[in-house]
Amino acid sequence: MRLPQKVLRIDTYIGPDEAFHFARKNLPDIPPVVEHSHDYFELFLVEHGRLHHWINGLEERLDIGQLVFMRPGDRHTLQAVPGSGGRILNVMFRQTTAEHLRQRYGDELAGRFFWTQGEFPDSLRLAGPQRERAVNAMLSLQTSHRSLAKIEHFLLSMMTHVLDATALAEARAPDWLIRAAHAARDPRVFRRGSIGFIEVAGRSHEHVCRAARHHLGLSPTQYVNRIRIQHAAMLLAGTTRPVATIAEEVGIDNLSYFHRLFRQQYGTTPRSYRERHARGAPITV
Repeated sequence: MRLPQKVLRIDTYIGPDEAFHFARKNLPDIPPVVEHSHDYFELFLVEHGRLHHWINGLEERLDIGQLVFMRPGDRHTLQAVPGSGGRILNVMFRQTTAEHLRQRYGDELAGRFFWTQGEFPDSLRLAGPQRERAVNAMLSLQTSHRSLAKIEHFLLSMMTHVLDATALAEARAPDWLIRAAHAARDPRVFRRGSIGFIEVAGRSHEHVCRAARHHLGLSPTQYVNRIRIQHAAMLLAGTTRPVATIAEEVGIDNLSYFHRLFRQQYGTTPRSYRERHARGAPITV
């Protein structure tokens, strides 16, 4: 499909003293009449439903959990699949912000995320706790001050933490380690802690520890604890179960240890996190 094109500009959405724009959008299910490019970078996540996405002359179907790293100049438009209730979370920010990140962290980010050189933008499919923590990270922008520090912290967090160590390791890590890292997202595995991770890896304890530190930057215990706390955050935001019950469900019997791990990972207490991220918050555009 080839539609008339318009160019969207970041200054239409934010003021001179603002560094980004956040929106939570319910998309129409009628065919689009125009497509657009823009003078800014854009990150959007399919939070609900399914979408038609026309991107640089190609039509694709996006399902829930799809995260797309749009570059200035990419030409696209979106339509909800009729009856699916398509909704996205959308973050837009200035080119100068992306350039600063590229110059400072180029070795780590080069060729990935917003800095791909191919015809189409980078895209990742998120599921389970990984999708939940991406949603939570993006929703945190909804009520925050739209400062440069906030958007840079958010982007670095998304690209190096929220998307999980395996997102950056898969190109170079051995297959058995990647399989173990993905298997560790299963509650039947992470509830058993590092023992569960090592068992699904099928290698010796010492070998798994060395490989995990080298490729994931974390020990098996640290990696599993990160997944446990991410899963706990999902339960805190989506259920009314007591904090102690949630701690037990993710395999942590010591409540004070659970609180310490949670604060280390999210910078707040489980109770405060629940109050901030509980489902049912109003949708804003």
